[in-house]
Amino acid sequence: MGMLLGLGVLWMLTDAIHSGESDRLRLKVPRALSRIDTQGVLFFTGILLSVSSLEAAGLLREVASYLDAHVPNIELIATAIGAVSAIIDNVPLVAATMGMYDLSSFPRDSEFWQLVAYCAGTGGSLLIIGSAAGVAFMGMEKVDFFWYLRKVSGFALAGYAAGIAGYLAVHSLNI
Repeated sequence: MGMLLGLGVLWMLTDAIHSGESDRLRLKVPRALSRIDTQGVLFFTGILLSVSSLEAAGLLREVASYLDAHVPNIELIATAIGAVSAIIDNVPLVAATMGMYDLSSFPRDSEFWQLVAYCAGTGGSLLIIGSAAGVAFMGMEKVDFFWYLRKVSGFALAGYAAGIAGYLAVHSLNI
């Protein structure tokens, strides 16, 4: 609601400042709103509402309990989340992870959240469909999924593993 109030105030101010100036129509709010990627906004709104409904139903807590019971440490959980981000977009995946583990389990800026941020962001590059940039690359350069899998995924996996190893090495030094 606050964002809509801010937009309304901005709209009134720009209309008042630029009223009667036909050469400044490009500076008014309706012109700026016409250039917004509405489909992208609606896509992420839908994804985040879906994740929120899973959280409200308690399914995310059940997944967290299952992972805690069957996966020996948090580093492996974060690594698995990164591997899943090769298939599922990282934004809803991180939102789901935030619904699975609250700040009482892992405080803000803890090792777990830092590793989840790295793994979810980088794990999307393991497959070409795991990131918006990969999908755009596929469309622009007419790259095949299997070509990417053969030529790039191995290097992406090596970089992913090296990044995790480097993070864990630096974190273990308590620097």
